[in-house]
Amino acid sequence: MQKYLQHYINGKWVDSIGGTLHAVINPATEEPGTEITMGTEADVDAAVAAAKSAFESYSQTSREERLALLGRIVEEYQKRMPDIARSLAEEMGAPVSLGTAAQAPAGLGGFLGTIAALEEFQFSERQGPNTIVYEPMGVIGMITPWNWPLNQIALKVAPALAGGNTMVLKPSEECPGNAAILAEVMDAAGVPAGVFNLVQGDGPTVGARIASHPDIDMVSFTGSTRAGILVAKAAADTVKRVHQELGGKSPNLVLPGADLETVLPPTVAGVLINTGQSCISPTKVLVHNSQAVEASKMIKDIFAAQEVGDPMSEGGHLGPVVNKAQYDKIQDLIQSAIDEGATLETGGTGLPTNVNRGFYVKPTVFSGVSSDMRIAREEIFGPVITVMSYDNVDEAVTTANDTEYGLSAVISGDPAEAAKVAPRLRAGMVAINNWSPAPGAPFGGYKQSGNGREGGVYGLKDFMEMKSISGIPA
Repeated sequence: MQKYLQHYINGKWVDSIGGTLHAVINPATEEPGTEITMGTEADVDAAVAAAKSAFESYSQTSREERLALLGRIVEEYQKRMPDIARSLAEEMGAPVSLGTAAQAPAGLGGFLGTIAALEEFQFSERQGPNTIVYEPMGVIGMITPWNWPLNQIALKVAPALAGGNTMVLKPSEECPGNAAILAEVMDAAGVPAGVFNLVQGDGPTVGARIASHPDIDMVSFTGSTRAGILVAKAAADTVKRVHQELGGKSPNLVLPGADLETVLPPTVAGVLINTGQSCISPTKVLVHNSQAVEASKMIKDIFAAQEVGDPMSEGGHLGPVVNKAQYDKIQDLIQSAIDEGATLETGGTGLPTNVNRGFYVKPTVFSGVSSDMRIAREEIFGPVITVMSYDNVDEAVTTANDTEYGLSAVISGDPAEAAKVAPRLRAGMVAINNWSPAPGAPFGGYKQSGNGREGGVYGLKDFMEMKSISGIPA
């Protein structure tokens, strides 16, 4: 059992002030794995005090100093990527092959992308008689999820450092080990004491204190829309900036006459990768009536051939979902689709036949799904996909937009035709014949999918204040 029983505050590993032990359940074995100490409000107060003190000096560092620091972090991070992959396999069930090929590199990419943005960033620009400058925000509170944990942490920590800020991070208690490894990386890279602080814990205690703390200038949250609303309410009394990346229900709009054999495999893969636990997973496939049967069969064959297995083993199989609560939610949604009259093409409820324990979900395909079904409206966060048919593109666009979310969307088919449809989709990101976000492009959504953007220059700006200065000679 891995034990991370201390918090990282003011450049040191320190004992919690009154915290209690918490065991993370391995989702493949259903047995206790990693152990952490759940932090308290007093732990958060200590971390914020350290960050506030460190801000005075770190905010005055130069671009060159911050680039050098980020470069050292990248060097140390690369050394620990195998440890990160193993930690993710044990805590949230991502197979080590996926951890090595995608999960750990995603975090690295967050730092590399920020370095590229910082190298070209204009901290000052002239607009007529005024000078516009970008300055450090202050102390940033960060609350991050378990599904792509290092990616989401890096997309906050890296631009915060690049912008001259200090920070307090609370990772998910479902997947805490990778954040502790990152704290070791930061320490080895020589991040000044107090600039980066880590407090393990849960949302109702540590997360709520971060959101409401009067000395935190901005809270950046990634997670469910439900939890994001609570964070925003807790932050309201101190009028801090609230930066959110929340839920999604991404459509995959397959254009009429699309070459299904070419466009479907790379886009429906986004519902299988990471066992479907991605906020941009394109679970709602919209296909023209003339191709609905063919598309359903093709997707069924892909999902039926997908194996599940031990996340500690190498291979292209799927691991379990993160915990029992998530497993039960997915099972309930699958059963609701059956009860509401959708056609089960493959998969269904219960464990796959090759396992007898763990939170494994059968890769599942439904056809004949209508917009009023729960499975067409709720975020699934598992390897479950729905196929819906349409008469014309106008109807498809209406169906794609018929959701409270607006994080991302996929268009499959001729790129020139897709370019005409993309502006009509109410989503912060649109990918054509692909499902994953473009490196360096702003990541974030419309409607109840959040506020603000992460990644590249736009992510860097979101972690900075803007000041206008008038009266400076040209």
